[in-house]
Amino acid sequence: MNRLYGLATIVFLFAALSYSIIEWRASQPVETDAIDTDLTPDFIAETLKSDIFSETGKLSYAIDASRMEHYSDLEVTYFELPEYTLYPKNNESPWKISAKEGTLYNNNRVMLENRVLLQATDENSLIQKIQGKSLELDLNTNIISSEQTILIQGKGFTMYGSGLIVDLNTKQMTLTEHVQTIYKKNDS
Repeated sequence: MNRLYGLATIVFLFAALSYSIIEWRASQPVETDAIDTDLTPDFIAETLKSDIFSETGKLSYAIDASRMEHYSDLEVTYFELPEYTLYPKNNESPWKISAKEGTLYNNNRVMLENRVLLQATDENSLIQKIQGKSLELDLNTNIISSEQTILIQGKGFTMYGSGLIVDLNTKQMTLTEHVQTIYKKNDS
């Protein structure tokens, strides 16, 4: 019977040890996953309208957006349906640029994506519209650039290409790769 008592004692000790471990683990506080504060915006604005002025007091640009989320730790601001009105430094007519999404970085560069449209407000401007998947805007210099395929519509022509740089202050445009230009016949 010694063997039977020895085996029963070992089973009892194993059961007690298992029970103790289970109870000890159950009594430990459950660690919940902490919310990553980098992914939580510092503030959110709905129906944003903001005018930004230069150091001399002139209107530099205006922004309208349906929603804005600012993340100070990431140093970025996200926009939904942003529309910028850009005022060139030479007091020329403003330009409007809009997109479905926009990201403003801390160096005043904006990456606009998804159905981007740059439009002249001056009806006499040679270039009326520039469309693309994405355009990058430098708010300090009013220079717009893109490596993507773009469509340029102007008075009497439509141009396709890629690699665009536009300086709104000087109205200078550079197209790296010209694909095609279609001229419209004037009915005069």
